[in-house]
Amino acid sequence: MAVRRAPVSRRERPAKPALTREGIVAVALRILRDEGLERVTMRRLAQELDTGPASLYVYVRNMAELHGALLDELLAELDPTQSGDAGVWRDELVGLLVAYTMMLLRYPSLARSVMVLRPTGRRYLRLVETILGLLRIGGATARQAAWGVDILLQQATASAAEHGTRKGSAEAEAEQEALRHALQGAPTDDYPNIAWASGDLFAGTGEERLRWGFTTLIDGLTG
Repeated sequence: MAVRRAPVSRRERPAKPALTREGIVAVALRILRDEGLERVTMRRLAQELDTGPASLYVYVRNMAELHGALLDELLAELDPTQSGDAGVWRDELVGLLVAYTMMLLRYPSLARSVMVLRPTGRRYLRLVETILGLLRIGGATARQAAWGVDILLQQATASAAEHGTRKGSAEAEAEQEALRHALQGAPTDDYPNIAWASGDLFAGTGEERLRWGFTTLIDGLTG
């Protein structure tokens, strides 16, 4: 006579963790850091969280909102505090903008997404608050600061999107070398201004150029 197996109640199985927005963003952040933004899809997140893609939209409306949440998590790496010292406001602002750009350089796909996003996370708001405060200390009017924060963040994001995408690409390196050759070999009689500036067209490191660009914009805003 066959021995009848005792039934196993489903209640004995470990329950799945409850879905939360924080949990979804945490998994997305891990995938972003390990594999890149291209691998952060609703289908992949659903697989990781053992659920269906439709369930995720209860907590995250769309990919744009998810990208904004990822940006806000990454902003935890920055220190957007300000000393309030009128003597160092420019250095603090340039340093903050460079740090923001360098952070985005590690995630060029996210930088491209951020260019068309309208982030609303609390850390992003703190970043905007700090930039406005530093411009205010530097003597900018409310309009100069309000419009200036847009220009400064656009410069940071666009720089990260361009250079982060091209960094390490064999094609990009070849294109850069071709441009260098074309500019440096341009006939002086036909292109006198290129000849005049040729020594500086490719001079300086990436960070030096970043700092110069931000300083120039800031001086224009507060001058």
